Amino acid sequence: MNANAYSDKQTLNIPQTTKARSRKIALAGGIFYLLTFVSIPTAVLYAGVRDPNFIAGAGSDNPVIIGAILEIIVALAGIATAVALYPVVKRQNESLALGFVGARTLEAATIFGGVVSLMTLVTLRQSGAGTEALFTGRALLAMYDWFHLGQTLIPAVNAALIGTLVYRARLVPRILPILGFIAAPLLVAHVIMLMFDVSGPLLTLTTLGVLPIAIWEFSLGVYLTVKGFKPSAITAEYDIVQPGR
Repeated sequence: MNANAYSDKQTLNIPQTTKARSRKIALAGGIFYLLTFVSIPTAVLYAGVRDPNFIAGAGSDNPVIIGAILEIIVALAGIATAVALYPVVKRQNESLALGFVGARTLEAATIFGGVVSLMTLVTLRQSGAGTEALFTGRALLAMYDWFHLGQTLIPAVNAALIGTLVYRARLVPRILPILGFIAAPLLVAHVIMLMFDVSGPLLTLTTLGVLPIAIWEFSLGVYLTVKGFKPSAITAEYDIVQPGR
């Protein structure tokens, strides 16, 4: 029996209840992945907070608060992606699957840390701290930026972990995790450049690593939402007819 015939036989012998469950898991994972992109507007919402005189200035704090809420959604959705996909990917390698849950949780923790820094800055402003708190405000903003180390570095770890799992199990088209594998080292290099305050063309080159990671995660979310897992790749709970039976 050739490989294609066996793969077809695997698919045909998957119970409908199992396929339905797998579809629900994929749909949940895909939706949560897409939710991790809801914080994109913060680039605009946080424009005011980057004013050196923000604490002593006037105006509404609502854009910053809305941005903080969006980041909280991203943090929770990030954890949810790992928890939702865990029942399936653990069949490929439970240690890597647990590592993915842990990495997502750590990433969420850094997001919450950044939100706390921003909301502390907002609280100082609302309390009327004035010009005396300008230095503190800049320190809090710097802390927020460095808490982004989690959102910059850990996606590379995530790509290595979940990418390896779905690549080996053929849960999605292999081109998707390959994008993550390509981007991960670029992203790590980018973080190192930032830590050493390197600028110029080299930093610009490593910054490009952010794009493939974003494409990989967004594409994974879309694929899981629209298509679900490739049926022939999920084997643990299936009534598969083995060769020769």
